[in-house]
Amino acid sequence: MFHLTARDIRRRNRFSVLQAVYAAPGHTSRQDIANATGLSFATVGNMISELLDVGVLVEMGHDESNGGRPRAQLAINPDRGVLVGVDIAETAVHVELYDLGMTVLRSAELPVDPAATQPEDLADLIARGVTDVVGPDTDRVLGVGLSVPGLVEPEGGVSVFSPYWSWRDIPFKTLMEERLSYPLFLDNPLKASTVAELWFGAGRDVDDLIVITLRSGVGVGIAVDGALYRGVSNSAGEWGHTSLILDGRHCRCGRRGCVEAYVGVYGIMETIREADPASRLLTGAQADILPALAKDLADGDPVAQRVVDQTGRYLGVAIATLVNLFNPRTMVLGNVIATHLGEPLLRTARQVAAEQAMSDPFSQVTLRLSALTDNPVSLGAATFALEGFLADRETFGSVGSRRAAKSSTAGM
Repeated sequence: MFHLTARDIRRRNRFSVLQAVYAAPGHTSRQDIANATGLSFATVGNMISELLDVGVLVEMGHDESNGGRPRAQLAINPDRGVLVGVDIAETAVHVELYDLGMTVLRSAELPVDPAATQPEDLADLIARGVTDVVGPDTDRVLGVGLSVPGLVEPEGGVSVFSPYWSWRDIPFKTLMEERLSYPLFLDNPLKASTVAELWFGAGRDVDDLIVITLRSGVGVGIAVDGALYRGVSNSAGEWGHTSLILDGRHCRCGRRGCVEAYVGVYGIMETIREADPASRLLTGAQADILPALAKDLADGDPVAQRVVDQTGRYLGVAIATLVNLFNPRTMVLGNVIATHLGEPLLRTARQVAAEQAMSDPFSQVTLRLSALTDNPVSLGAATFALEGFLADRETFGSVGSRRAAKSSTAGM
């Protein structure tokens, strides 16, 4: 049985307090944070003192008193530093620079050359993108979060397996440390999307949720009691490579009939090919397929309707399995496929899942599209960096951090 250490509990409490501040509109008070988190007023006070000490939070004056003691108002200090979130996707590397309020300051998208997908090639491309977006803010970078596709061992920063490029046991963090001098934090898109929802999306309202990532790669992130569930080797959530149809389509993982082969981008392309082998949708760039399919769907094209309905049916069956296994409160569909196909895809998936799942757990779950407006993977990757900065206990006692905090809040 897993037991939380005192340090684990303190770290979780610190995150809970900061998440409550992010969720508050504008500013909030210690009492409001205690009410939102369920933590004692003393615990909240200790966590806030630490966060004020390093300049992550600032006091914004006091509210008006109604006879009681005025409450100090607290807010995120966006000027404390900057964070970088990197989404390494199959066809492009997306890099965003955030202030501490998680507002995008600058971004870059760098195409991945299909002929240059060795780990060193991607490391060079990422380093160039990070350098471009950081620009003059080199000395203000608190950390860089990297979302690496496939199975990742985050502590050592190892890409255990990437089906995109057949990487195996690549020490990717080491490669990046040779090119960048910032603190680096690695995980995969499934974990990144889920962390983004926990901090800034659906996870603010529920403790048990599943985040379904739908793009070239497909999988889920799982949150239990408000915390990310990783499994023994950080491979929890590889739902995209569970069997949907016995002896079905070939999947890029080397197996057949995987969920990803039916509801990922390549799976949708195959469904288009089955519906209309001569479809013009298959002649353009991969990045243009989903927008074009969505437009055809909106225009009432029967082939597009058939493709989205069939994809929704596949998705609904796979979702039903998740409902039966995890009994979550909320399931969130996100990323590029959900963005473009949205409600029509969700509507069919929900109908089929209702038919295939056990009725009681299905009656308890809410299926919804992600409400995050920014790239959830980049946002989650930047949140890895924020969590890493906060988790370093020495951050809260070092002379350098105190000096930086005082410098960042001077004149406010």
